[in-house]
Amino acid sequence: MPDIRGALGFGQDDASWLQSMYAAGELAAMPFATWFAITFSLRRFHMWMLSSMLVLALVMPWLPSLPLMILARGIQGLIAGTLIPLLMMSALRFLPPPIRLHGLALYAMTATFAPNVAVWLAAWCLDGLHDWRWAYWLVIPPGLLALALVGWGIPKMPLALPRMRQANWFGMGLGIPGLVLLALALDQGVRLDWLHSPVVRALLILGGTFTALFLVSEWRHSAPFMRLQMLSRCNLGLGFSIFFCLLITLSAGVALPVNTLVHLHGFRMYEVAPLGLSIGLPQLVLGPAVALLLYQRWVDARHLFVLGLLLIATACWMASQIDPSWMVQEFHLIQVLQALGQPLAVVSLLFLGTSVVQPMEGPSVAGIINTLRALGTVCSGALVGELMHVCGSFHASALADQGAQWMARAGALGAGYAPSWGQELAEQVTVLAAADVFRLFALLALLLIPGVLCLQHIPAPKIPPRPQPSVQPLSPAKG
Repeated sequence: MPDIRGALGFGQDDASWLQSMYAAGELAAMPFATWFAITFSLRRFHMWMLSSMLVLALVMPWLPSLPLMILARGIQGLIAGTLIPLLMMSALRFLPPPIRLHGLALYAMTATFAPNVAVWLAAWCLDGLHDWRWAYWLVIPPGLLALALVGWGIPKMPLALPRMRQANWFGMGLGIPGLVLLALALDQGVRLDWLHSPVVRALLILGGTFTALFLVSEWRHSAPFMRLQMLSRCNLGLGFSIFFCLLITLSAGVALPVNTLVHLHGFRMYEVAPLGLSIGLPQLVLGPAVALLLYQRWVDARHLFVLGLLLIATACWMASQIDPSWMVQEFHLIQVLQALGQPLAVVSLLFLGTSVVQPMEGPSVAGIINTLRALGTVCSGALVGELMHVCGSFHASALADQGAQWMARAGALGAGYAPSWGQELAEQVTVLAAADVFRLFALLALLLIPGVLCLQHIPAPKIPPRPQPSVQPLSPAKG
């Protein structure tokens, strides 16, 4: 964002809406994506959405004004928000049981691999190619590859247009604006000081009201976009609630260390991006490895989940020992624990949740879990920002009082140290606030463990034995 703002001359407050609108659009699309994919055929709808997102990415840097960019960014988020539910829906619909867990492990990488590696990739484009426009264009090469794979791999299916007459259009008319307004309130709340801002108050009231009415409408409708009654099943209702809290905890893996080091030492993103790589790249091996473990009959997925939470909690507690001298290398062991804990938790949860649904219920489950995923991501950013602000204000007040007393005792000698004291005060406030947030996230990870143990035990799926080739008897030799 600093590179984009500098290139285009946007102010920090105004440009913050670029990120907010994308997050709002992504959240608003999640509940409805799978319904449209079934109605217009998965292959056709997926290719439309992916092509539209790439076109918007191509033209984004050429838009002449900030309002136009904000509008286009919101539309791009709305389009991109349809893609992740389609991934999960495809895994549940097309993959047979012997490899379905591997598909879910790949889907889990949307939370553990993609966001972490994307930090490094975007930073490398900006610092290596020296062109801020690549912040938007970097999605085009992998997007074109994905477009070709979708066209080749997803089967053609007929349109199901009669479903259009049965849809809950009234609920959709409430849900999209409600989720957009709610996401904007959460993303802008810290910057605008929450309820002290009339803008945030209006966004929260309208967004909360529309979203609540949308959920009531979905519950009562005969053909909803998301079948909310499924949440009465323990592994879905309780499991998805745990998933929402887990997503908040995962922000301690990369987002919180990166923001802390940037504030402490003024690092550019490229200098701290290895923190994301150290978690993201191992997921290419660890995700499939966890899936293989879950296929073993002696493995209880709940115990793997608990192990993942313990590793995440340990990593957060170790990170809470941070001091102003810490650099990227001090986080290496912490990141190793996060890299191990995240796939154990996320893949196990997906297995426990999706094992209690039928294949035909997959689209509805994909809509619910991805809506929670997007909402959890927005809430995570808001919670981290607010906790850093509250804890920072508390420590700043306490340290300022101590500093004032020291300066009064030191008299004229202390006045000469005032500039360096101010800088040291800012560093200490950042460190102490970050340490508090790390401790809170460690506690949250531990508090999730009893809920995990209350989930229904799901035995490992049975893999049918491979058929043995038939052995033909040898014919007697002739001659």
